[in-house]
Amino acid sequence: MKITRTEVEHVSRLARLALSAEELDSLTGEMDAILGYVEQLAALDTEGIVPTAHAVPMENAFRPDEIKDGFTPEQALSNAPDAAESAFRVRRVIE
Repeated sequence: MKITRTEVEHVSRLARLALSAEELDSLTGEMDAILGYVEQLAALDTEGIVPTAHAVPMENAFRPDEIKDGFTPEQALSNAPDAAESAFRVRRVIE
């Protein structure tokens, strides 16, 4: 399939794009290259290939919702630079 400059002009007019002559020439070449690549892909034998949404197999990323033990207050505060009464102590930021 070959795309012509006239077709690119028509599409740009429909899209209300004001393209310069250089842009039309450039886009004509780029679109022609894209269509050429699509033609190459269409020539591939895809008989028996299962359609996929991803290139790699995807599995459910969710884990079971299970209750697990968390940190104790002492463990959570063990590396705190300043702690008091089971809480992190920070500098006042609001006057």
